[in-house]
Amino acid sequence: MAKYNITQKKEKEAAYRSLVSPRLMDELKEKILDIILIQKKYKDKDYSAKKLAEDLGTNTRYISAVVNVRFHMNYTSFVNKYRIDEAMTLLVDKRYQDLNMEEISSMVGFSNRQSFYASFYKINGLTPREYKIRHLAQHPSLKDLKREGRKGRKLMLKIV
Repeated sequence: MAKYNITQKKEKEAAYRSLVSPRLMDELKEKILDIILIQKKYKDKDYSAKKLAEDLGTNTRYISAVVNVRFHMNYTSFVNKYRIDEAMTLLVDKRYQDLNMEEISSMVGFSNRQSFYASFYKINGLTPREYKIRHLAQHPSLKDLKREGRKGRKLMLKIV
């Protein structure tokens, strides 16, 4: 007899996923994309799956089922993906070079820097700062970008 009873974890199919018809899933998918992506509700720190369900006249189980089946992730990961996509754009945009990570994090909808860093690292495998440094290293013309500092001083963007 084996010392440890180790079995491979089986993927469970949530029963409520099969209760949502494919047609309704497609309709909800389009409506979810419209609200989260087009209306940019992902930027709202307080926009929850519950509020999304209310806006769509459905319940959170349906929202969860659609996001799981159609996007292959949970609601939080789904919303954070769009937040991180936008953060990546802001981090390398010279118009936003004066912003610190907390400000970028807040602009894209995260409640705190820790959640931002954790999500960013989970998706990209590096921190937001590392991402910014790598991008600037790949674009030498931006390395010596002179910019006006917060207190009116000229600052040099330093690549370490």
